[in-house]
Amino acid sequence: MRDDERGLALTTESTEAVAAFDQTIRSNLEYRLGTAKSLKQVLAADPDFVMGQCLKGYLLTLFGSTAYDEAIRDCLAFCEGRLGGLTPRETAHVAALKVLARGDLRQADLIWDGILVEHPRDLLALRLQHFALFYMGDGPGLRDAIARVLPAWDEALPGYGFVLGMRAFGLEESGDYGAAEAAGRRATALNPDDLWAIHAVSHVLEMQGRCKEGLAWLDQPLDIWDDRNAFKEHLWWHRALYHHETGGYDAVLELYDTAVRRDKESDFYLNLVNCAALLWRLVFQGVDVGERWEELAAMCEARIEDHVLIFSDLHFCMALAGAGRIGAIERQLDSLESFGATPGNTAAATVAPVALPLCRALKSFAEGEHDEAVALMLPIRRDTACLGGSHAQRDIFGQFLIEAALKAGQHKLARALLAERVALKPHSAGSWRKCAEVLEALGDLHGAAEASKRFDQVMMG
Repeated sequence: MRDDERGLALTTESTEAVAAFDQTIRSNLEYRLGTAKSLKQVLAADPDFVMGQCLKGYLLTLFGSTAYDEAIRDCLAFCEGRLGGLTPRETAHVAALKVLARGDLRQADLIWDGILVEHPRDLLALRLQHFALFYMGDGPGLRDAIARVLPAWDEALPGYGFVLGMRAFGLEESGDYGAAEAAGRRATALNPDDLWAIHAVSHVLEMQGRCKEGLAWLDQPLDIWDDRNAFKEHLWWHRALYHHETGGYDAVLELYDTAVRRDKESDFYLNLVNCAALLWRLVFQGVDVGERWEELAAMCEARIEDHVLIFSDLHFCMALAGAGRIGAIERQLDSLESFGATPGNTAAATVAPVALPLCRALKSFAEGEHDEAVALMLPIRRDTACLGGSHAQRDIFGQFLIEAALKAGQHKLARALLAERVALKPHSAGSWRKCAEVLEALGDLHGAAEASKRFDQVMMG
C-alpha cells in the first residue's frame, strides 16, 4: 500500500506510480494537454496498478464518444480481473466505472456518494460525481455534493482550490450568485490554473448581466491556455456571450474564428456544442454567418449515431438545421429513437419525453414549419434540465422557441416569452430589440418605444 497526497490508500508498491497518479488527477482538473503523458507514467511505473487502469477508463469516458467504448471495456476488464486485495474504496471505483461504461450516471452517482461518505477527500470521486450531476442537469446536487465533503477539507490539503471551484459552480447553478462568486474568486486566487473556477465566475457574471466585468475577467491573450485541452474554447465561448448580449456581433464572429472554432479539425463534443449554439444566437439577431454552418454540420453529421451525452445530440441537430441538412436530421431522429430504448442508460431515458420533441422541433424550424416547432417546444420548455448543461447553455432552447413564435406570427406568445426573458436578462440587447419589434406588430407603440430605449441603453453600456 501507498498513500496518495491526500492520505488515501492505493494498492501498489510503486511510489512513482502514486506520484504520477496524483499528477494525472491534477493535470486533468487543470485541463492540461499533458494529462495523457502523466497517465502513461502511472501505468509504466506499475502495469498492475488497478486504480491507474480505472483512472484511464474514467478519463476515456470524458471524451463523450462511443469511439472509446472498447478501450473503456478493456480498462474495466483489467480492473475486474484484479479485484482481490483491493481496498473497499478501490473496489467501489471499479464498480462505478462499470456502470458508467453503460451510461448509468445515476448509479455511478450513488456509488461515488458512498465513496465520499467514507472518504470525503477522494478528489477523483468528487470530480467525477460533479460532472455526472452536471450531465444530468442536477443543480441542487452540484451544490450539495460539495457541501457534504467541505468540512473534511482546508487550504493546507492539496486540491482544496479545485473543491472550491466546484463549489462555486454548484452554487451558481443553484442561483446563489454571491456565494458562488466568492468561492470562485477564492479558488482562482489559490490556483490561477483552475479553468473550472474561472469558468464558474464567468457563469456568475453572465447570469447577472455583468458583461463588462465578464469581458475584463476573460481579458486574456488568445494563446494563454495553449497548453490546455478543448475546454479553453468554452471559456472563449463565454467571452463571446458577453459581446453578444451587448450587441457586439462583429466581435463574436471574430472570436468564433480566432478562438472558439480555431481548431477546425476538432470534433470534440464541447467544441461542436459551443459553435452550434453561438452561430444560432447570431442568426437570431440577423447576423449572416456565411459558410460556417457547412464546416460544422459536416462534423456533426458524422456523429449523429454517437449517443453518449444527449445535450451533444441536440447541438449536433442544431448544426444540421443551420445547414439545412434535413435528411441527416431524419437519420438522427431514427437513431435517437433506437437509442432511447437502451435499458439502464441515463441519457436514453430523456430521449422520448424531451430530446426527440426538441429535435423534431429543430427539423420543423429548419423546414420553415414554425407553428409546428412552437407546438413541439412549448409543452416541454421547462423540462430541459434533464438534458444536462448549464443554465447559460440551455438558454438556447428558449431562444429557439421565441424565434419560432416570431416567425410563426404568434406575436402574443412571443410577447409573453420575451417579457419573461427580459425580466431575467434585462442586459440583453437582442431581446429588447425583439420586444420592440413584437410590441410594434401588436400596435403597442408606447411599449415598443420603451423597449427601444432599453435596447439603446444596453448598446451604450
